[in-house]
Amino acid sequence: MNSNNGQWSSKLGFILASAGAAIGLGAIWKMPYVTGQSGGGAFFLIFVIFTLLIGLPMLLSEYIIGRSAQKEAITAYKILAPNKPIWSWIGKLGVIGCFLLLSFYSVVGGWIFVYSGVSVVGGIIDPAVNSGDFFNQVIGTPWITLIGLALFTIANVVVIALGVQNGIEKANKLMMPLLFILFIILVIRALTLDGAMEGLKFFLWPDFSKTTGESLLYALGQSFFALAVGFSCLVTYSSYLKKDVSLPQSAGSVVILTVFVSLLAGLAIFPVVFTFGMEPAEGPGLLFMVLPAAFGQMPFGEVFLAMFLILFLFATLTSSFSMYEIIVAALIEKLKLSRTKLTIILGVVVFIASIPSALTYSVFSDVSLYGRNIFDATDFFVSNMILPLGNLLIAIFLIHVMDKNLVKNELQLGSSVGERYYKVYRTLMTFVVPVVIVIVLVYSLSNY
Repeated sequence: MNSNNGQWSSKLGFILASAGAAIGLGAIWKMPYVTGQSGGGAFFLIFVIFTLLIGLPMLLSEYIIGRSAQKEAITAYKILAPNKPIWSWIGKLGVIGCFLLLSFYSVVGGWIFVYSGVSVVGGIIDPAVNSGDFFNQVIGTPWITLIGLALFTIANVVVIALGVQNGIEKANKLMMPLLFILFIILVIRALTLDGAMEGLKFFLWPDFSKTTGESLLYALGQSFFALAVGFSCLVTYSSYLKKDVSLPQSAGSVVILTVFVSLLAGLAIFPVVFTFGMEPAEGPGLLFMVLPAAFGQMPFGEVFLAMFLILFLFATLTSSFSMYEIIVAALIEKLKLSRTKLTIILGVVVFIASIPSALTYSVFSDVSLYGRNIFDATDFFVSNMILPLGNLLIAIFLIHVMDKNLVKNELQLGSSVGERYYKVYRTLMTFVVPVVIVIVLVYSLSNY
């Protein structure tokens, strides 16, 4: 048993924590603007298909590896392949990837912290304030971005230091239901707007004439991001799981919740965008620039904007918890430090490592890496190289290195799935998933 960090107190706690790890910037920030840039309904439908055929088997694979080993990511691969220590590099790659991801993810989390605070006191929606100028001021002012980064880092350190049950599980049990409640309120408000039907048609009606090879690849990548697979975060999370919990049922629940939030994000955003004549393909600034302008034209717009930003902050935090946890769990035995001390040290290191990305749009605005600024280069390297590589290695490990009977037994333990389910799962992991991942990886490398 993974004794250092405890267990989940319940299956619900594990599912909400796994969903929290998955539901973050990918579902709420990235999904709407990528959908907007990729033609709307056709992209969303393709994303759902890829999430079921590729994301779900990968999620299940991380669960199987973690619970069968009952150890965090690096040690798990050592235990399951004792004579092949090189495979422990999958876990190490996950730790490195999570650290690099945190170095720019925390920056966006800091922006959201700033926006949430300002929106609560009514400082964003103002006739005298241009939402685009305000966003540029936030990201372009060093002390504002660093304060936001510090607040986001402190929030993570406090929760992770409290441990699995008292920290991560309790936070997710509070934040995830609130996230769904706030989202549903926002969707109801959005659907009552005059231009709601036009936004719904754009988001839900598949128009495959706008589908390109690039949008297909974006959909594949989004299925990875949406479920947080590839960094072995969920290997660590599932190592705290009891043996009587059904892995297929848990994975299915997380997939349904993740797709549901992605659906809610579109339902909340596109009716607003179309009602007020905004551009759905706005890009990464959609949430920070377009929505404040749109909410500003609604009755009680400041209230709804504050609700949306707080919701977004919750989702961002629950995802970052999983990134911190995989690093803490991997280092706690090796360094022989208490969880609290190690988490504080990690928080300081992450804060320092995040400074270049935080100052990308101010002090380091002239710095370029492969034609990209520091923030975008780090994002591209992590999201389009390390993440697909991690998924590919996990797929190869599960099919060609792990004991087949162990995989089958772990899949069926605590569940009612039969031989047919196992065969479909193994077929997908053997033939479909690796081929798709290689396509994504090759495309990413060719565009770096």
